[in-house]
Formats: sequence, structure tokens, C-alpha cells
Amino acid sequence: MDLSFYKSPLSEEIRDEGREEGREEGRTEGQAKSLLLVLAARGVEVDDETREKITGCGDPQLLSHWLNRAATASTTEEVFARG
Repeated sequence: MDLSFYKSPLSEEIRDEGREEGREEGRTEGQAKSLLLVLAARGVEVDDETREKITGCGDPQLLSHWLNRAATASTTEEVFARG
């Protein structure tokens, strides 16, 4: 059985891409959890639709933006407001 593919540069590149995708997913999951924790700590109600919007977001910059707003927001509408 020829296992040389598993040691090839292409194989390494594929593994590296998978690792980066995994780190990115972990980063966004962590940001979403942090956002939900901040909202809960501030007593802001989060309905199921909003929770899905947060946990389903795969954009780390947008999650970071929302997290910054959550620090002072009194409603989820303030977190997601444009501007």
C-alpha cells in the first residue's frame, strides 16, 4: 500500500487549511458565547431568534462589533443597530 500521499506537500497543505478552518470556527464560537454571556450578565433578554442569529454568525469581525456594543446596550436591538 502506497502511503506517500500522506507525506506530500499537497497533503500538508490540505491539513493546514483544515486546521485554520477549525481555529476560525472555534474563534467565532467563542465570540458568540462571550456575546451571549455579556448580554445575560447585563440582564438583556435574548429570544431564540436572536440567539440563532448570534450563534449562526460566522463573521468574527461582526461578532466582535456586536460584542463591543453589548457592553453598553440595554436591548438586543441596540447591539444589532446599524451605524
